[in-house]
Amino acid sequence: MAASCSHWWHAPIYFSMAIALAVVAITSFPSTPDNVLFSNQTTTISHSLSLNASRALRQHGFNIMATLFQISPELFFPSPQSTIFAIQDSALSNISVPPCAMKRLLQYHTIESKLSMNDLLGISSNTCLATSIQEKNVTLTKVNPDDQSIEINKVSLSHPDLFLEGPMSIHGVLGPFTSLNPQEIQLGLDFIHSPVCSISSRPDNRHEWIRVIQLLGSNGLVSFAIGLHSVLDGIIRDYPELNFATILAPPEFRSVDLPSPVLERAVRYHILPQRYSYGELAELPEKASLRTLMPEKDLEITRRVNATQVLAVNGVSIATPDLLSTKMFVIHGISKAFEYPGFANTS
Repeated sequence: MAASCSHWWHAPIYFSMAIALAVVAITSFPSTPDNVLFSNQTTTISHSLSLNASRALRQHGFNIMATLFQISPELFFPSPQSTIFAIQDSALSNISVPPCAMKRLLQYHTIESKLSMNDLLGISSNTCLATSIQEKNVTLTKVNPDDQSIEINKVSLSHPDLFLEGPMSIHGVLGPFTSLNPQEIQLGLDFIHSPVCSISSRPDNRHEWIRVIQLLGSNGLVSFAIGLHSVLDGIIRDYPELNFATILAPPEFRSVDLPSPVLERAVRYHILPQRYSYGELAELPEKASLRTLMPEKDLEITRRVNATQVLAVNGVSIATPDLLSTKMFVIHGISKAFEYPGFANTS
């Protein structure tokens, strides 16, 4: 562990804690390409988002986390979307760790996607969720929709949906998701003990797909959202390891009167098993193939970016590039549905 971990402090001094963490965040934030992109994004994140989050935390008694949000907001934006589990003051006040260890602890309480309480209640018990620390997971050890209760690593959510705004969700929890061994921390050992996840307990990303469907609907792409929802079980079954996707969503899509096999093929023809931003698509050469979820049915770049910044795939222009971008998914709005055998779209 870095040398800065050798200086110990106590959590009740809220402002001093935040200053120390801010220094650690600035000096130890990795300079990877993803983080360079994130650094550019943070400059555009509304200052009001951090202030609103801090205000909501303080109103519910999470004063330490509220102060950290004000002084060092970059700790809480590891990706375009985040779910943060805020530890109560009563638990943090009993923790005595160096700033870099506290930073790592906060990262272990961050999920790189936005999950509301309803989203969490829709996930099965014993499902593992990846945190912003690579290869460190948390487990939903209890999910009870009847009494609206959830435990993560056997720690109860005390304040669900404490803050829901823009790309961020914040839930309050009673304590940290891992025990803290002072000797391990002092020796610079890995003190985050995450549960071991079997293959059967890994999430199938259904909650991410459901969120995509909701966002498609809220952006006026209702017919395609209905079609995707209708065939979602088959996609998850056939592509359980699909972690990245690009969705090319048309404004009108026949999703009601089609036979199920035709509808499923048509929807899959609009999904690429790789994440492409608009800029990445624009860099591809003319007639470059784009693999879809339909085996041996590729799409093709048919026109590159020109003076009007129009890019076409199979002769269909991308009308709304980067409509939604998360760590897993990118959605581009296209002018009409792609033609597919047995599928005749109506405008």
